[in-house]
Amino acid sequence: LAGTEPASTIEIMENGLRFQVDIRSGQKTGFYLDQRENRAKILPYVKDKRVLNCFCFSGAFSVYAMQGSASQVVSVDSSADAIELAKINAALNFPNYEQQEWMVADVFTYLRQLRDQRATFDVIILDPPKFAPTRSLAEKAARGYKDINLLAMKLLVAGGTLVTFSCSGGISAEFFQKILSGAASDAGRRVIIEERLFQSSDHTVSLHFPEGEYLKGFICRVF
Repeated sequence: LAGTEPASTIEIMENGLRFQVDIRSGQKTGFYLDQRENRAKILPYVKDKRVLNCFCFSGAFSVYAMQGSASQVVSVDSSADAIELAKINAALNFPNYEQQEWMVADVFTYLRQLRDQRATFDVIILDPPKFAPTRSLAEKAARGYKDINLLAMKLLVAGGTLVTFSCSGGISAEFFQKILSGAASDAGRRVIIEERLFQSSDHTVSLHFPEGEYLKGFICRVF
């Protein structure tokens, strides 16, 4: 490449919010631009709510929850570096937001701990990494998706909101919905789909490469 190599960390702005991005070693070029529109869609659901953001990475969903006036935001990721970056992004935008908590933990283990503590939340966001890059791994990945969604459903108050995603190309939207249905049955919860989510509109999909429609998600009301 021509020119001078940029700094490893740059600052970008998305929907009026500032984010530090690690373009050298961060995941997916440092920022998940395919979730841009979905991040904004959580705003109507979080006002005065206790929000748990799982697999938070750089904390983008957490920052949006703060913008939406959530009463509390708890963010969890297994990477200490990701949590430190998420803290920076929160401070860039809402330096006086006090009700925030950052946890370096395995999300599966942490959700079980919260269940055992009988903790509850109003909104839970699940944006896990890719569990099934290919269809051959779909059944194995389905167990992981069902596990985290079942645990999240148990942690939500009646009428709470679950925002859940799969970025696995091997998991279709129909299969993901089936996984959520099984999780709801096992959790003993009644779940209603309020919105269906996809990758941002600038991530177009070719008719000749349907696998390009990899990101799918749901905003669900859990009773």
